[in-house]
Amino acid sequence: MSTTAELLKGAAELFPDEVVTSAHVRHFELPAGAGRFALITLDNGFDHTKPTTFGPQSLANLNTAIDQVEAEAANGEIVAAGITGKPFIFAVGADLKGVELLRKHDEALAIGKGGHDVFKRLSALAVPTFAYYNGAAMGGGVEVGLHCTYRTVSKALPAFSLPEVFLGLVPGWGGCAILPNLIGAEKAVQVIIENSLNQNRQLKGKQVFELGIADALFEGADFLEQSLVWTAGVLNGSVAVERPEIDRGEGWDAAVAKGRAIADSKVHGAAPAAYRALAIIEAAKDGDLQKGFDAEDQALADLIMGGELRSGIYAFNLVQKRGKRPAGAPDKSLARPVTKVGVVGAGLMASQLALLFLRRLEVPVVLTDIDQERVDKGVGYVHGEIDKLLGKGRINQDKANRLKGLVSGVLDKAEGFADADFVIEAVFEEMSVKQKVFAEVEAVAPAHAILATNTSSLSVSEMASKLRHPERVVGFHFFNPVAVLPLLEIVKGERTDDASLATAFGVAKKLKKTAVLTKDAPAFVVNRILTRFMGEIQNVIDEGTSVETAEKAVEPLGLPMSPLVLLELVGPAIGLHVSETLNRAFPERFTVSPNLKAVVEAGKRGFYVYKPENGFKPELDPEVAALLKQGDTVLTEQQVRDRVLDAVAQEIGLMLEEGVVAEAQDIDLCLITGAGWPFHLGGITPYLDREGVSERVNGKRFLAQGVASVPA
Repeated sequence: MSTTAELLKGAAELFPDEVVTSAHVRHFELPAGAGRFALITLDNGFDHTKPTTFGPQSLANLNTAIDQVEAEAANGEIVAAGITGKPFIFAVGADLKGVELLRKHDEALAIGKGGHDVFKRLSALAVPTFAYYNGAAMGGGVEVGLHCTYRTVSKALPAFSLPEVFLGLVPGWGGCAILPNLIGAEKAVQVIIENSLNQNRQLKGKQVFELGIADALFEGADFLEQSLVWTAGVLNGSVAVERPEIDRGEGWDAAVAKGRAIADSKVHGAAPAAYRALAIIEAAKDGDLQKGFDAEDQALADLIMGGELRSGIYAFNLVQKRGKRPAGAPDKSLARPVTKVGVVGAGLMASQLALLFLRRLEVPVVLTDIDQERVDKGVGYVHGEIDKLLGKGRINQDKANRLKGLVSGVLDKAEGFADADFVIEAVFEEMSVKQKVFAEVEAVAPAHAILATNTSSLSVSEMASKLRHPERVVGFHFFNPVAVLPLLEIVKGERTDDASLATAFGVAKKLKKTAVLTKDAPAFVVNRILTRFMGEIQNVIDEGTSVETAEKAVEPLGLPMSPLVLLELVGPAIGLHVSETLNRAFPERFTVSPNLKAVVEAGKRGFYVYKPENGFKPELDPEVAALLKQGDTVLTEQQVRDRVLDAVAQEIGLMLEEGVVAEAQDIDLCLITGAGWPFHLGGITPYLDREGVSERVNGKRFLAQGVASVPA
């Protein structure tokens, strides 16, 4: 049987590039004569921009520190021990770069077991142990604290979570077993399942305390000092720590059932992590922690060797790394400053854009439209949203007044845009309308001003073709709702110059958007893929397959919503318009559904109705059903799914051949950040590779083995 030290040594050899965390032990006398105390501080030697993680060597270092503290406790040299982090960071869990390197099940098992073996020693010490969550704590960082007897948390703590299910793992170093036994199954399911599957929602320090994960809450400024005073109080009996009685009956079972319902609604059974975590929580009801730890080890190893986790890590890296350093972006030193923004249009999309530019850039923003009523409505919308932020306490009165003072509306473009550095149009999706708008703006805006278009499918080059300076026109395509979806497709027209492009990327960064460079090709990236995807769904319905079968066919992908619910969100008229644009460009692959046309002409907002008596579940609208003209070719769910995925794989292959984006990674980044596609799919290309679709359609994988998959 391998010892913990041997397990960790073997794992460390697989991962020579680990950023190693030290575990420093220091001693001092506690206040009020409570006795000598040992404090372990986790620190990787970098500032807060490089958070502390646990790779194998880091776990070995913590193990060595516990050796020392254990001996001191056994000899009566200390009365208690604690663990904390470097400034602003407690610890953010396992080092995922190391996880990516694992090739075998027993290597993955060693990682789970190694973490458990080290962390368990904290609860086995002969003296009480204390975790002081001083800064960001995630995953294994949260779990190391759960193994302690008591916990305190800083009010200034910005982020605390067990994000494993979000990535395709389970909290595997004690989280699934200990947390429900500490705070009850209902709250544990909220932290482990619900928060994870809601885009990895983070807790703040106060919430950590209110959930009962921490026993005390202190101000950030003197957090450690206050925690040590409290520790002395616990040890000398002047502070009593009370914890609630855990409901180990129906309440526990109801919490697990609720967790399953949440997982079903989010991933539709398509990703195993949430269900594995829930099975461990369910089994933890009897309080047998060791049994829970063993189940965590197995689940961790199985999931590490599965495709979903590799896709999850790949997706995480795309968003965190590639998303922050866009492929193909020009040198940022070429970017020009933007001190005033013009918005052409004052409808809902234009008003959302005006609000975003105002909040992020904090420069004057001026809207124009064809009549005063529309202009006033647009400015009124922005003012109303600022008032909402003020009401929620997100901004103070001074900031609200300043932002309102920066937004204005005028009818005369010459008056509004004469000193603007960046003008974006969000008018009707019609080429002649957009060309006319740009001609008017070019006549009055300064020579250096960027002319940006929020078009979703029209050619940026054609839009710029009649201008004197087409080189300053750039596509700047946002996704709705603008405040929620991070993606910004930045489109380079045939004559767009590097300075204009660099300025666009600079603005995108200030807007806190994930920018992806795309060639000026019909519908760019997201809308082209989604239109092909939706087009095949509509084709099979038109040919004779039932709406229900067509929709259920793609459920195994675990998408955030079904295709026809998505169509409703986008709007059938916009969906039809984009499909017509793509049909003109690629008639052999993109069809225009006569049934969709009929739905739009009838003024219907979608295919479904939602009735309270049916729990607001989508039901086919009888009026839409009466409009549908179908053939007699009926496909099974599997046949529909194959057809849809084959079409998507073909389209992505063609887009990469055309150079629409630099690599398959950019396709995935676009779908994750612009269409909400799940992390466990890694976007789309890892899923197509894993299911064998890429090779079936294109004769090769999109990604090399080991990228978003287990290394060969």
